[in-house]
Parts: sequence; C-alpha cells; structure tokens
Amino acid sequence: MENKYATIDKGTLPKIPTRIAGLDDILQGGIPEHRTTIISGGPGCGKSIFGIEFLYMGAKEGHPGIYVTFEERADAVRQNAMTMGWNLAELEKQNLMFIMEANLDPKTLISGDFSIQGLFTIIEGKAKAMNCTRIVIDAVDILLRMYNDFSRERSEYYVLHDWFSSRKMTSIMSVKSSQDHSLTKRYEFLDFMADCVIHLDQRVRDQISTRRIRVTKYRGSNFGRNEYPYVISDKGLNIVPISTTGLRHRPLGDPVSSGNIRLDSILGGGYRRASCVLIAGITGAGKTTLANTFIHSVCSADERVLYIGFEESEEAIVTNMLSPGIDLRPAIQSKKLRFLTSLPEAMGAEEHLMRAIDQIKSFKPAHIILDAVSACDRMGSTQTAFEYLIRLLNYCKENDITCILLNQTVRAMDIHQISGMEISSMVDTALFLGMVEVGGEINRMLLVLKSRGLAHSNQYREYLITDNGIELLDVYIGEGGVLTGAARQEQEAKESANQRLRENHIILKKHELTHKEAAKQAKIAALQAEIDIFKSELDALMEEENIWHQGRNIRSQLRGKAKDDALHKLILGND
Repeated sequence: MENKYATIDKGTLPKIPTRIAGLDDILQGGIPEHRTTIISGGPGCGKSIFGIEFLYMGAKEGHPGIYVTFEERADAVRQNAMTMGWNLAELEKQNLMFIMEANLDPKTLISGDFSIQGLFTIIEGKAKAMNCTRIVIDAVDILLRMYNDFSRERSEYYVLHDWFSSRKMTSIMSVKSSQDHSLTKRYEFLDFMADCVIHLDQRVRDQISTRRIRVTKYRGSNFGRNEYPYVISDKGLNIVPISTTGLRHRPLGDPVSSGNIRLDSILGGGYRRASCVLIAGITGAGKTTLANTFIHSVCSADERVLYIGFEESEEAIVTNMLSPGIDLRPAIQSKKLRFLTSLPEAMGAEEHLMRAIDQIKSFKPAHIILDAVSACDRMGSTQTAFEYLIRLLNYCKENDITCILLNQTVRAMDIHQISGMEISSMVDTALFLGMVEVGGEINRMLLVLKSRGLAHSNQYREYLITDNGIELLDVYIGEGGVLTGAARQEQEAKESANQRLRENHIILKKHELTHKEAAKQAKIAALQAEIDIFKSELDALMEEENIWHQGRNIRSQLRGKAKDDALHKLILGND
C-alpha cells in the first residue's frame, strides 16, 4: 500500500515518512523532522537495516543521507544492503549517500585523548557538501562507551543531541539493549532525551523466534501504542499494524458466482466481492472441492486467484481435483492461478504473512484461498494464528480482495465455533459442511449460516461429490427432519409409487366420468324421446279435442237450422 502521509506537517509537528512498510501508519506520518529518534534492540533485531532503509528510501526520493557506523566496514554495509536490492554505491556516486567508518583508535581511547569534535567536523563538512539533513548513527552506545565514564557519556550525548538539533538535522541513533538489566539501564537516559523512541525486540515465543516493534515515546504526536510483529525480508523491514483493522474497509461488492448454480441460488446470488467467506467442515466434507469449484469459475472469467496452502502441495491439490472433474492446469498455465504453499511450522507467522502480502502485491489477485485456518495454530499459538489471520483479512478487505477461508472442524455437525479463531465478526458469508449418519451410512449436508446483504436459504441441503463436481439435491423433509441417503431414496421411491397410484386413480376417475357423461347423455336422449312421444300424443289428443269441438259446433248449428226450417214450415202451413 502506498504511504498516505505527506512529507511535511502532521498536525503541528513536521514529520518525515520513513517509507518502511507499515511503520508510518504506526507513527501516524513518520519520524519527527529535525529531531532525534532512538532505535533500541538486541542483536539481530534489524537496527542497522532500519537506519539504512530510512536513508536509502529518502535518497531514492532525492534526500541525501549520511550513515555513520562504529562496528562495520563500509564495504560490509554496502554488501549487506545489496542483499535487499539496495545499491548504496550507486547512490554514493550520485552524492545522495555517504557511509562514514568511525573506527576509533584504541590507543587514543586508552590515552583518554578521544574527542567527539573530530566526528562533528567530518559530518558537518560532508553534510554541507551534500546539502544533507538526514543522518543515522549506528551504534551510538559504542561511541559513548569509549569514555568509560557514565557522567561523561551523558554529557557527550547532550553535546551530540544539541549539535544535530542546532543544525536542524533529522537524526536516527541506534543503541543496543540487552537482557543484562544493568547495561540496558546504563543508557536509558537516551530515551528521556530523544523525541521519538522505537524498541525492536526478538525473542522465542511458543518455540518460534518472532520479532516485535513498539513505539514507547513520541513527543508532540500520537502513535500506535501496541506491540506489532514485523519481519526482515529481502526487501527490508515489513510491519502490518493491526490497530488499523476495520478503519478503511470498503463496502462489499456485487455477487460473484460460486461456480455452482444451485449454490448461488441458496446463497442469494453467490459470494460478495471483497468479502470474507468461511467454509467449515470435518475432513472429507468437500471444503477444498467447493473452493476449487469457485477457482475454476473465476479463472475461466479471466480473474486471478492466489491459493495459500498449509496442508497440501500444489501438485497434490491439482491431482486430487481431477477426481471431481475440476482441472486447474489451464488456470495455472494461463497464469490466472498461483499457489503459495508451505508448512505452518516452516517459519513464524510474520514471515508467512509477509510472504502472502508480497505475493498479493506482485500477483494482484482478485481472490485468495486460505487452506486452512485450522493449520495456522501450528505457527506457534492460538493468539499468533489469530493475529496472522486478522492482519491478512484486514489487508484483503482494504484492497478489495475476496478471501475464502477453509477450516476443519472437530465434530461432524457442530455449527458452533466454526472458525475456531474468534474471527466471526470479519466473516461475511459462512458455509457449514456437515455429515450425518442415517441407516448405517454417512451423508453430506450443507447449510448457509449467514450471507451478509443477501437473502439466503436457511435449510440444510444434501449434496454429493460426483465426477462432475458438487451436486446439491432437493430438500426432503420427513417426520424426523431432513431425509438423506437411503432414507431419502426410500422416501423418493414411496413418493414415486404414490405418484403412480395417484396418476392411475386419476385415469380411472376420468374414465368413470366419461362413462357417466355418456350415460347422462343416453338418459337425456331417452327422456327426450319419451318427451317427444308425450308431446306427439298430447298434440294428437289436442287435435282430436279440437275436431270434437268443431263437430259439436257444426251439429249445434245444424240442429238450430232444422228447428228454424220446421218453424217456418209450420207458419206457412197455418197460413
């Protein structure tokens, strides 16, 4: 990460960035400008490297520096720096660096004629010629010890400190600390006079040699007050402060496919980009297979993945994944997938962390896989493993990298403490892969415990590891819960038989309905025929009735006429 601090004021106190990875975050900008900084520590802590790296980084930016050594020859200093890629000789040619051998003549020391003024004269002349305001004294305790007089040592340091301050030079002085309390106490007055005090420590912790850095004093400025692990790599000092965790995390990104369509649906869309995904389960549950399903998917989409492995070699992982149909070789050949494998015991947690960060910086992956969290305990202790994980996760979140953690649990269906490292607050998506024994067989189950920002399933799902990867099955729930394996197959057979019975019953009912409909139509036709006959008979009767009435009327008319004719004849006859 680029240093975010300016080269001048931090509040009201001018500071100079050291450009040492992670240190300026702790110092909240760098060391105090035109003041004195003390670097203390035992042998092998990196005091000399600290001073050289500060001057080298400054010289690369155009700020000349002077390095005064009381213990090593200039050639040795140049050679040691070259192991880290720092070409001091080239900077010396450009008048940006000067290495001064302050070898003291024992005869002069014995006679008591030694004076620090000669040193001042050389430094002042060279500083003016170089227009230099930065100087490193390594190691000032050697210089002071030459007097063999505590009072004079103290007064000479006052002179040294005042001389640099009056000339507005930014000075770093290294001093040895020791397990010998009397020797350490002898020079503790340096801490009181200095403006910034940084202590480097190297000791064996949990049978592993580790280094820690701590700022114990900084006049006029706040600073990170914790003890921070650091490593000395082939690029210098590297520090990853944990105190910044969570301060610069960015929002989670859009979902990215897990490589399994059904799992994406269960997750609510897939894994969130720049998130932390935890896949936990006992050995044989398929954690590595699920992780490599994701790797195959994103690498096919032209995205890079870094695989950090503590349990298997690259060759073993690639070969084993051929069984479930996952071929990682094309991704490796196309440089989309890179492996970083080692035993946890091979080095301290700090070295493991810096190796990972260096790979992330150079490879620039979009995603990393860590296999496995449970192996990190073997780096030293649970606390050491926690610090390693929390720093790595913090770095990934700050750089928008999706981090998938695999963790081996102890019990088959124990969803509690699935991380084993108290890192649950950093986990955005948690998948639990369990195993259940039903009817004398073991079956695999998957449960999404959480998936931040996505509507995920809350049901257990049985899954199979097949020749074509992981296959998630439909949920079958019986009276005793989710059914798996043989019980599932038995339930499927029962449901299939019941389905066939229902289908046959439906067909029979359809036939019966058809017959009923036909019978109804036949009855309707017969009734209609009867009705038609009844109508015909009724019509005939009504016609007969009409005819009878007509005949009756005719007869009535005829009878009435006959009476009239008879009466007429009678009347005529009388006449």
